[in-house]
Order: sequence, then C-alpha cells, then structure tokens
Amino acid sequence: DAIAALWQDKGVKKAYEMRSEYQLIDSAAFFLDSVARIAEPGFRPTEQDILFSRVATTGVVEVKFKIKELDFRVFDVGGQRSERRKWIHCFDNVESIIFITAISEYDQVLFEDESTNRMIESMQLFNSICNSSWFLSTAMILFMNKK
Repeated sequence: DAIAALWQDKGVKKAYEMRSEYQLIDSAAFFLDSVARIAEPGFRPTEQDILFSRVATTGVVEVKFKIKELDFRVFDVGGQRSERRKWIHCFDNVESIIFITAISEYDQVLFEDESTNRMIESMQLFNSICNSSWFLSTAMILFMNKK
C-alpha cells in the first residue's frame, strides 16, 4: 500500500515526468502501476512482466541454438562504453550483426557520461560498426525497440 500511495504522490509523478534527466528503467511505470498485483500472495509473473523486466548485460553472453540443421551462435554484448572492449573476440567469422537500439532513449543521457545523448551515441556506434573493415561482408540488421 505504501508503494502504491507513493506512486500516486504529485511530487513523485512530477519526478517521473522528468525521468529523461536521470537514470530510470523504461519499465518503472509498468511495475509501479502493477504493485498491488505483484504484492499479492502467490504472485507469479506474467509473460508481460518477464518481457518488461531488465537484466543489464555485462561482458559477453553467448547463446547457442539450432533451427532444423542450422546452428546459431548469438552474442549479447554490453552496450556501455566500458563493455565494448570485451566484444573483439566475438567478431571472428561473423555473418550478420543485429544491432538493437531503444528509440525510447531519444531524450536520455548515458549512464557513464551525462553530457552524451543515448540516441546519438547509439547512432555513432552503429555507424562505426557498419563502416568497420571487420564487417565489409557482414549483413547488418537494425532493430529498434522500446517505443
């Protein structure tokens, strides 16, 4: 009840409206709107709860799977500047890159550099990857998520 009441507070709502000025996960409103449901005894997360959850990627996470006779290796790499140096060993024999960027970050700044806009940083990173000599024959896929 206390969290739900706090979420209804005018000052908290005003702070939420200013969320582009500080670091707040995109799904905060979803979970705060759902706090009564989440607090229920026996709560089990819905598919939407899981999709809205976030675990920051640090380092490189590899997932292997097979579809019919085709083997896939997908590397999820952390996007923060400090994580990028860990990517290099993933680039050997890459056939395609799926670059995912959040369009909801158009008015947000980097966690590690609050003077840099996230969307601009993402566009510059995508540009550098597309124009890298490592990827001259690599298919590029741009996926924009988070409305």
